[in-house]
Amino acid sequence: MTTGAEPDHGFAWPDALCAPVRSLPEHSRLWVALSGGLDSVLLLHLAAFCHRDRVGIRAVHVNHQLQPNAGDTEAFCRAQCSALGIPLVTRRVSVGNGRAGADTGTGGVEEAAREARYAVFEEVLEPGDLLLLAHHADDQVETVLFRLVRGSGVAGLAGMPHCRPLGAGQLARPLLELERAELERWARRAELEWVEDPSNTDQGYDRNYLRHAIIPGLRARWPGLAQRVRHSARACADSEFLNERLAERQWADCSEGTRAVSVRALQGLSVVEQKNLMRWWSRECGFRPPVVSDWHQVMHDLLQAREDREPELRGEGFRLRRFQGWIYLVPEHSTVPQSSVTLTPGESLRWADWTLLLEPVANPECPPGPIRVSTRQGGERVRPRPDGPSKSLKNWFQEQAVPPWERACLPLVFAGSGDTGELIAIGDFWCSEQYSGGAPAAGWRLVVKREFD
Repeated sequence: MTTGAEPDHGFAWPDALCAPVRSLPEHSRLWVALSGGLDSVLLLHLAAFCHRDRVGIRAVHVNHQLQPNAGDTEAFCRAQCSALGIPLVTRRVSVGNGRAGADTGTGGVEEAAREARYAVFEEVLEPGDLLLLAHHADDQVETVLFRLVRGSGVAGLAGMPHCRPLGAGQLARPLLELERAELERWARRAELEWVEDPSNTDQGYDRNYLRHAIIPGLRARWPGLAQRVRHSARACADSEFLNERLAERQWADCSEGTRAVSVRALQGLSVVEQKNLMRWWSRECGFRPPVVSDWHQVMHDLLQAREDREPELRGEGFRLRRFQGWIYLVPEHSTVPQSSVTLTPGESLRWADWTLLLEPVANPECPPGPIRVSTRQGGERVRPRPDGPSKSLKNWFQEQAVPPWERACLPLVFAGSGDTGELIAIGDFWCSEQYSGGAPAAGWRLVVKREFD
């Protein structure tokens, strides 16, 4: 087994491999995702060779506990990292048993393992960290073809990006332009050792079926398959970039500075533009775009239904709902506390989908009185202006066109003790002048933010 990033028998790593590993996004700490397979072992050695004297390097191994040799593979990764002097973090995850089916639509155990793996990556990454993944050009071909047969749009057919944010850090795929045959040739010349995953030959898994039964025939018929797929993937990435820029501009026009979309403005767009905007909006709010079989029918129902109807489009973890000429993206709210909670000055309070903070402004002379947060109980009154009359919260909701589904879960903030306190804030819709603005009279500023804003 090779015990260093550069063997002692005259071998030297070629610039074709080193150049992309050296040309990485700015980072303060480098991680390598180590599975124990050929690709990740090669990447580990390249990273050690190219960056040992520049930044701290660590490796992370995720043990999915799916294969009989999972324990041996984990031990092998430990030995590799020990020989290179690289700290290794290991995590064991449970993704259940079973096989992936091409017709399940969910990816089965393959997708579950991927989600568990990326959850670990997000857990270990800190700000400034960069995680290297060993995906190569053959993996990109599999990814694009896999997404093609699943019916993905241009965003999916763009394939895996070279870099993207991940958790608090970033990930990068420096070997994405290189084919596996080239990587294997150099790994053998370097006399590296690796572990073969016994499941890689099981064509019951979708990607293995593509790898062993489909792609070899495509390569024989069309040499340079990886380059052809790369070209198409880049064209799809360019198209998706333009889609996003269009959606950003149309959002500015259709939202009119709010966090909702005008029905009238949407009606002036084509269905293709409406679909693009709805998908962009959901991604911007942190959700997967809704899966819709007939966008023409869905958008017609959402935009053309009578005013007394309540049409909606359901997505994973959210809904698009219409109210008084506007479309709202409504997340499935986290559990709202059933009793009032005290807001401690200077400490953030998480309330369902909101975060509340009472912060000092210009060194206030005294701490604020009791501040509590509660939901609507009935009978509340609000005084929008200090010198104006009060009105029922119910009437205020109607005047401000607060959507009905929000009224019961909005955090209401009261100043004063007991049930006789003064209402000083209603979610992120309104806050008393006493606790808002550049120089709030109370000396304390109340900040209320939604998680999905």
